Amino acid sequence: MRLHLIIALGLCLLLSDPARVLAQAKTSDSGDQPAEQLSAYEHLDQFIDVLTLIQKNYVEQPPMDQLMSGAIKGMLSELDPHSAYMPPKMFEEMQIETMGEFNGLGVEITVKDHLITVIAPIADTPADRAGIRAGDIIVEIDGTLTKDMSIMDAINQMRGPRSSEITLGIMRHGETAPLSFTLTRETIRVDSIRERLFEPAIGYVRISQFQQRTAREFKAALKTLHDKAGTPLQGLLIDLRNNPGGLLDQAIQVCDLFLNSGKIVSTEGRRKTDNFTYNATAADTQPGYPIVVLINEGSASASEIVAGALQDHKRAVILGTGSFGKGSVQSIIPLADHSGLRLTTAYYYTPNGTSIQARGIVPDVNVEQAIWKKTATYELTKEKDLNNHLEPPSPLDPKKQDVADPDKIESDFQLLRALDLLRGWQQMKHLQPCPIDGEQAAS
Repeated sequence: MRLHLIIALGLCLLLSDPARVLAQAKTSDSGDQPAEQLSAYEHLDQFIDVLTLIQKNYVEQPPMDQLMSGAIKGMLSELDPHSAYMPPKMFEEMQIETMGEFNGLGVEITVKDHLITVIAPIADTPADRAGIRAGDIIVEIDGTLTKDMSIMDAINQMRGPRSSEITLGIMRHGETAPLSFTLTRETIRVDSIRERLFEPAIGYVRISQFQQRTAREFKAALKTLHDKAGTPLQGLLIDLRNNPGGLLDQAIQVCDLFLNSGKIVSTEGRRKTDNFTYNATAADTQPGYPIVVLINEGSASASEIVAGALQDHKRAVILGTGSFGKGSVQSIIPLADHSGLRLTTAYYYTPNGTSIQARGIVPDVNVEQAIWKKTATYELTKEKDLNNHLEPPSPLDPKKQDVADPDKIESDFQLLRALDLLRGWQQMKHLQPCPIDGEQAAS
């Protein structure tokens, strides 16, 4: 998610007194307005007519703030799954969340077929410990049905005071009736970085989310691994599985540690101000040890930027299953009443000019996680499955149109395969080439 602080005073003025603004707009150079703009004014006329009818004829006097909030939510719900209106409390919590702390359950959700669907639980949170899984459908929250509930309303209900309880009704593939989970809310402190050293001098870094301190903590984790190894690293595993994304600038800084030049990512929107190209710099570039990046269907947005950049530059092997496929950029726009909009304003493109929107990153080595072979035979929710999802912008890269089917170290099959790959890499580079038949080795 890319954070732009844009004060939308014009929008606030329009919503606070639409009749006055509309009248001013119509009387100023109305003859020069293009047809589509005149059509917009006509739609606003209809909106004001409906608002007036509700105010005058509804059985009870409706609060104006609720009417306007509902109208804004309705507009944004018609756009795409990632655009939303955030009331003041929700907007404040979103800003706190980017710091890596909030009160809740620790579960990343989206909306699929008008149902609240789990993308992934955050590791070591109430949702994770209770056994909530990717692909679960939350059908009830404390007895309230979630059918047609907005994602923001669902988040608002699942968050609450620390130590308070909440009951979720979960529909799971293979179950004939909803499962009931009673969870206790906690202060979720998302440590975005966790590192571990494997032999021989192979580093492992897990990035759970891209927050304000992620790049700095990632760099510190690499130094810790180097110090523990007592020798230069011989390989690195970057684990981006179930990473829902986060801040664009942090993903760019992580990529920049492994690239000394060239494009990392570019964004393109309707406005020129949304068009950017971010390039790597030579400063602080890590040595050229081999890298394997782990992804799965829960890897989205900023994590796909990292995987896509390292893949296109042939700096890393991508291993796992096809990623979520969220190739759009959301701008955060604060409004005058301390509420805010999360608005999709651009597509992003990998260094080769490829959009992964609704298609995802295709791994170089496709490895299913063994646990999913036992517990699920269905396709987990991805961007292409969401209502109103944006289609991939053209032109498309024909080489990357196919999307792979989605799906404790001893049971982590993908991690074990990645370790085997890096260890084999180290062994193979020491082998001597075999002379071709009939040729003699030089003396």
